[in-house]
Amino acid sequence: MNAVMNEPTPQFTDMRVQAGGGTVAARSAGAGAPIVLFHSLLADDTSFDRIAGPLARTHKLVILSLPGFGASDRVDGGLEAVADRVAAALAAMKLEQPPIFLGNGYGGFVALMTAIRHPGIAARLVLADCGAAFSEPGRAAFRGMSDVAMRRLFAPSYQAAHPELIEERRARFVAVDPQTFHAACAALATLDVRDQLANVKVPALVLVGEHDEATPPAMSAELAAGLPDAKLVVLPGCAHVPQLQEPELFLDAIREFIG
Repeated sequence: MNAVMNEPTPQFTDMRVQAGGGTVAARSAGAGAPIVLFHSLLADDTSFDRIAGPLARTHKLVILSLPGFGASDRVDGGLEAVADRVAAALAAMKLEQPPIFLGNGYGGFVALMTAIRHPGIAARLVLADCGAAFSEPGRAAFRGMSDVAMRRLFAPSYQAAHPELIEERRARFVAVDPQTFHAACAALATLDVRDQLANVKVPALVLVGEHDEATPPAMSAELAAGLPDAKLVVLPGCAHVPQLQEPELFLDAIREFIG
């Protein structure tokens, strides 16, 4: 994988799609089977920068700015409305075939909700560090999420060893639209789609960082068990954003599944 990581990065093109009553922004590069990336709540589309190049060399890569992030318009109505806006945007992009969805954290919840509400929209799901429902302590944590954001993204030992990356992520986090952030926290605090998982008929790869505090491994285990066709992989040494923390490990974990 090192050779792939070191190859030149394909040129990305900025996209603006009018869909579902608003604008959805994205970046796209590469050719082949499409794969769409959904970023986390405490980040933005740049949280995929360390894996974007390798993915764009093998796939048609679309990196979304989810509604309320970057140049994408905010949408009211909870995760269902976010999922519907994303589905409309993907339809407007006229991809040649149903894409693979790859979501991290909040993006994983959005990807899952989109697949639930729009059967057939995705060919496969890669769901990293998310779940189908939070425990009561997990729900309570969203009421004070901003106070523990960086701890939830990265384990303390990783923060100490990589201060520059932590500061970059902190800057990205504080730039998130406050209304979008608070609405997402409220939606996640009440989310429970466990009874709808059986309706997701496409194969899924469920990943989780061994040290993820935001969405602990037990959540991913429950998610994988509830999906009809899913495999669970625990990524050693990682927390909530494994594609940033250990990009080569992350790519190795998904390569066979995404083809």
